[in-house]
Amino acid sequence: MTPPDTAKTDLRFYLQSARDALLWKLEGLPEYDVRRPLTPTGTNLLGLVKHAAGVELGYLGDTFGRPSGEPLPWLADGAETNGDMWATAEESREDMVGLYRRAWAHADATIEALPLDTAGRVPWWPDGRDELTLHHAVVRVIADTHRHAGHADILRELMDGAVGMNETNTSLPSDDPAWWEAYRDRLERVAREA
Repeated sequence: MTPPDTAKTDLRFYLQSARDALLWKLEGLPEYDVRRPLTPTGTNLLGLVKHAAGVELGYLGDTFGRPSGEPLPWLADGAETNGDMWATAEESREDMVGLYRRAWAHADATIEALPLDTAGRVPWWPDGRDELTLHHAVVRVIADTHRHAGHADILRELMDGAVGMNETNTSLPSDDPAWWEAYRDRLERVAREA
């Protein structure tokens, strides 16, 4: 078995790598590009950051009786549907990034303070099916954050071609545009032939 301190270290590493990847997708883009909807369902970079902040504060705060005190009006009763998936004109990039970084600190403090087998109750889950452990909550948040970092990676690639987990780790086999054009052309041919 993995000792709890090693397990927490592993969980925090993967959580932080997803957080960093998500924020990196905002770097160097003008305000319009971090906000504009790029899919039919309105997915946008700054909305993904706002959503991820709320997820961390909920699952790794409120669920374990550790409310952050951060106001999240988009999650209140009667709030606009999907209000956590986009930033209003009054919610600046700096506001959303700052909120996300404060959510990290709060979530990290919860992970540090509690054993991984600590039971919590998810306020928005149905009664009787609302209990989970801190370990489960952290894994859930890691999965959610990596999923949204993947969304952000695709959105950013569509905008300006920037891809990867961070500046130094694209995980791509080539950085030659001609290689990618030939590769894509081949995939297009195969798709048409299939």
